[in-house]
Amino acid sequence: MVAFGWLVLALVFVDEVLAAVAAGVWGRYAGGWALAVLAPLVVVTVWWAFASPKAPYSGPVTRPVVKVIVFGLATVGLWVAGHHTAAVWFLAFSVVVNALAQLPLIRALTASA
Repeated sequence: MVAFGWLVLALVFVDEVLAAVAAGVWGRYAGGWALAVLAPLVVVTVWWAFASPKAPYSGPVTRPVVKVIVFGLATVGLWVAGHHTAAVWFLAFSVVVNALAQLPLIRALTASA
């Protein structure tokens, strides 16, 4: 069961990276290469500040709200950029892995790490 927990945590990390990639895809579509570089940097900075496990400005309300905003905007960005199938799959993947990450076994792994 512990291996499953670490797998879920690895997939949560992949989800976070995919959110930054989605921001880059939207940035390239909306404003060219400059925005394609800037958008993922903004996502990573916001994630670090408010949603990462050691976020300096995180809280019991702030963290989940920022996660919903980041994953939601990444999904919308993919959709707007014309990647409808990818947007749906990304949203489904985000919901599933983040829901699994809330299981007591997996939350215990993050608390001990």
